[in-house]
Amino acid sequence: MAGAGTEVYVGRDGDGTIRVAAGPFAGADFTQAVLDVSGAVLLWPVLAGPATLPVAEVYDVGRTQQWLWAVYGERVAAAVHACAAAGGPASVRVTACLTDLAGAAARLGFGHWAARWWPTSYTDGIAELEADVLGLELAALTHRCQQLFDDFGDQPDDCAAELIEEHRAALDPLTEWWRSAAQPAGAARHLESVLRMVDDAADAAGLDRPELRRLRAALGQRSPAGTPADPGALFARQDGYALAAGVPPTAGSRVIARGPGTNDWRRYPPGFVDAAEDAVSWTARALGAQRQIEVEAVAHNAAPAAGPALVAEVQVNGGGPHRVPLARRDDLWAGRATLDLAPDPAPALALPVTPMPPLVEVGVLLPGFDPGPSLGGRADRDAIRALARRRLADTVRPQAFDTFAGPFLAEIVAAAATSEDY
Repeated sequence: MAGAGTEVYVGRDGDGTIRVAAGPFAGADFTQAVLDVSGAVLLWPVLAGPATLPVAEVYDVGRTQQWLWAVYGERVAAAVHACAAAGGPASVRVTACLTDLAGAAARLGFGHWAARWWPTSYTDGIAELEADVLGLELAALTHRCQQLFDDFGDQPDDCAAELIEEHRAALDPLTEWWRSAAQPAGAARHLESVLRMVDDAADAAGLDRPELRRLRAALGQRSPAGTPADPGALFARQDGYALAAGVPPTAGSRVIARGPGTNDWRRYPPGFVDAAEDAVSWTARALGAQRQIEVEAVAHNAAPAAGPALVAEVQVNGGGPHRVPLARRDDLWAGRATLDLAPDPAPALALPVTPMPPLVEVGVLLPGFDPGPSLGGRADRDAIRALARRRLADTVRPQAFDTFAGPFLAEIVAAAATSEDY
């Protein structure tokens, strides 16, 4: 799938890292797909489209020579080697090509992005991706992209066998789905391709599980059996989703203010909070002379009922943050605390002025996971939601399967989710 040439910049940073890029690239974590490969890190802007070459940050030039030419072409590989050599140029511009390996790597990187950042939201109607289905397709892609990896053990994205072992619960349902005649031709071809790559990867790793033996037997029949199967039913979740009531109000209290919080996806692990922009809210109550704040966050339907708990970070009038512990109650994270919610003092003027109401800012985070203030804002999150909706809609277009950017199996399953689920 070698494509037309694209001019890229190859240059040496101050720390010795060699950077390969077609243009400026910066953004919030959740707008970047990242793949750890032999001697380098590859990055793609997920909102830029499927034909984008990755940015490479090369920290060990020798280890990249096994794949660099196969991703960018020989000119880029030679330019990287020249920039790394003593007395070599600090930077050059050369022509790169979008190769087959570049396309497969982009798909693998996007799959890892989806496993971390997919904006699952009951309230926004964006269905969850089945982790085991996605994990098996990542195993297949990892096997397909083995040229990108070596045996140094410092690449967390390189082990197809571990992915198969971790996600083998989806093998039997995927095999049954493949044996069905219910899916469109494009989806059927893609499903068979994934299953055959999983089988190859398992065989190469010496894995022997009953599910893998059943898969191999089915693939050996050479053609699907034709038994109808609905992917939405095969992977149906049994966990209903109905929003629970929030924190019971304190007797005798009255509401004095309420508002939305900030739902920053970077501040907690995947699977904790519904990704909707309005998933976090707060209410201020007066109880005599005391002032209480209550915080609620809509829980992701996979949020842990036990174990690490979220906290709310509350700032009043720009002051220091206060932490409010949140507990999981059905489909909400909720908690309350007594805080000073005095109005923002009015400026000293000759005429009496009504004090401004307090400025309250609320976010949720997991202590120990929180990376700090986000670079991304609501516009970035809205763009990611729009991307997810487009991709789910594409699962019904046969031509969507004609490119390496086509739907993942997990997206097909998510699009088939019943209206009772989302």
